[in-house]
Amino acid sequence: MFENCAGLVVEIGEIETKLSDPSLHNDQNKARELNKRYSQLKPIVATYKQYLSVIDDIAAAKEFAESDPSFVTELENLDMQLTDLSAQLETLLIPRDPLDDKDVILEIKAGEGGDESALFASDLLRMYMRWADRHGLKAEVIDMVESDLGGYKDVSLAVKARGIPEPGNAPWALLKHEAGVHRVQRVPVTESQGRIHTSAAGVLVYPEAEDVEVEVNAQDLRIDVYRSSGPGGQSVNTTDSAVRITHVPTGIVVSCQNEKSQLQNKESALRILRARLLAAAEEAKAAEAQAARKMQVRTVDRSERVRTYNFPENRLTDHRSNFKSYNLDQILEGDLDGVISSLVEIERAERMRDAGK
Repeated sequence: MFENCAGLVVEIGEIETKLSDPSLHNDQNKARELNKRYSQLKPIVATYKQYLSVIDDIAAAKEFAESDPSFVTELENLDMQLTDLSAQLETLLIPRDPLDDKDVILEIKAGEGGDESALFASDLLRMYMRWADRHGLKAEVIDMVESDLGGYKDVSLAVKARGIPEPGNAPWALLKHEAGVHRVQRVPVTESQGRIHTSAAGVLVYPEAEDVEVEVNAQDLRIDVYRSSGPGGQSVNTTDSAVRITHVPTGIVVSCQNEKSQLQNKESALRILRARLLAAAEEAKAAEAQAARKMQVRTVDRSERVRTYNFPENRLTDHRSNFKSYNLDQILEGDLDGVISSLVEIERAERMRDAGK
């Protein structure tokens, strides 16, 4: 059992040798690749070595138990440890989403509900930024389009790990299931009679692509510049600093106007474009990757919701995992771990079933 783990022990030893070579750091991409693989293998190899150690201890305990009955209890304890380690190894060896160690670009789009939807989009942005801060991740707004009441019609957020995260703890592994229509039920600030309204905002999540992963040819791009728009006053630029990039082969269009500099807006737009192209390539390459993103929002219709935020009852409900919690106020402050864990567990169970086929 777990015979393939022996090869992983050899592989991690080879990686350690390569990482100790000073010349490796002349190639930062290779060094990053090896460090990521080392991080993936480390918990598997450590658990496998514990597993082998317990097997040796069981063999010794069986031998001693023949002459000393006190070792029978020790043998029972070791058998329990072996069962636990076997379960841990089975989980660690489940085929992973190949994008799980990536950072993400998360887009929040106001949908049905007008200004109330835009205000809810700003609540979601704050929630994700607070969650990222709790987990020591870097969250950076890279573009936004404000509404008249201070919310956001459209906002893009980059969430990045600091250093190399442990397997399962990178932004994509944790946030990919946030994609979908998020529905809110509450009394809007614009409602004078205290009636509860329902509106929605859409969340799209893309794995952020590194430059070496997605090649964007300049001849494939149509770049237009224009004046940024906003709710009025000083927030409206007086120069053509906003940038719209069209990727002609795919028809993907990205616009950025958050920065005052045309160059900065172009860099932000290219960053989002690379993420979208990587997601599109993964969907085309593998049915599994396509299924993983089948809940992505294309239209923000509040009837097609993945999650409901009910303010009067202080309740959050995720309609995929049936997770329900009555601490919505804390969740909006970034306490998302419960609902995220429920969705990660569904993915893990599905991958276990697929691996068993």
